[in-house]
Amino acid sequence: MPRIAVVPGDGIGIDVTREAVKVLEKLCEITELKLELVHFDYGADKYLKTGVSLPDEAIEDFRENYDAIFMGALGDPRIPDMAHAKDILLGARFKLDLYVNLRPVKLLDERLSPLKGKGIKEIDFVVFRENTEGIYAGIGGNIKKGTPDEVAIQESLNTRKGVERIIRYAFEYTKKNKLRKLTMSDKGNAMQFEGDLWLRTFEEVAEEYPEIEKEHLYVDALVMQLVKNPERFDAIVTCNMFGDIVTDLGGILQGGLGLAGSGNINPEGVSMFEPVHGSAPKYAGTNTANPMAAILTAQMMLEHLGYTREAELVLKAVTKAVRTDNSTRDLGGKLGTKEVGDYVCSELERTAG
Repeated sequence: MPRIAVVPGDGIGIDVTREAVKVLEKLCEITELKLELVHFDYGADKYLKTGVSLPDEAIEDFRENYDAIFMGALGDPRIPDMAHAKDILLGARFKLDLYVNLRPVKLLDERLSPLKGKGIKEIDFVVFRENTEGIYAGIGGNIKKGTPDEVAIQESLNTRKGVERIIRYAFEYTKKNKLRKLTMSDKGNAMQFEGDLWLRTFEEVAEEYPEIEKEHLYVDALVMQLVKNPERFDAIVTCNMFGDIVTDLGGILQGGLGLAGSGNINPEGVSMFEPVHGSAPKYAGTNTANPMAAILTAQMMLEHLGYTREAELVLKAVTKAVRTDNSTRDLGGKLGTKEVGDYVCSELERTAG
């Protein structure tokens, strides 16, 4: 039986995680799915009481004893530097070597599209963001800080190993899911050394996948085309920084971050799944937060674990909820957080048989 570590996080993370867990528990009740959900209290409250964010022994526990981690949003105004959130999210990402950030961008309802004339058929692609290198490696520093002569340096670290494995994962995913084309994006005309490594590696790995059409675009051209012609894309692979920006654009294209789930994948180890919206502390406990992203993140986790039928049931139930206005106000509905979770569960019960 797969074991899932559940870390609800802070703010609305707790509210929406509760609904995602409710959906998983309903699936276990009405299908053959069996999961062991183990809850952990890592977050702002624990950090403020004990000074503990995410200890090394927790990382080892996740690595050795769990099949996946479900992570809620993190962030609390009582901790202005967000030290606990950085320790938990980046700690898990780097220490568990979660080198693939997987972000599907799929419009579920025509009326949610922000683009004129672009709908469900046009907005349907996936983004692979390198997740452990680049600017986020944290290499750099300041000298003469706070003076007129201050210098700030931030290095972007890219290794052949890191670049090749994210590109290879993207090609394998594209092949497995019978997608037509993989686009690699960089900014090699300005960042020549990084761009050279990415482009050479992309072209070399592409030779092993002759059935897949390959394309290279500078990132500024990519974001313009995503707005103008999103149907041009099936799959996109890019570096950590550009992936961070491109996936937020993707979230808006699919109807908002309230519908954006993500996976942080280690293909050889435990992976972590988290909705990408923030913790919105002022809305915590008000029953107003949109739980769709958390539920779709759970759907991604099920798919990753091999439960394709159950994952498809969740996607269909969420799609029905969105299209029939059984959603929160940000999507045009009138339901609260809990009621959306209840509706999705009722749809699962109705269709599972």
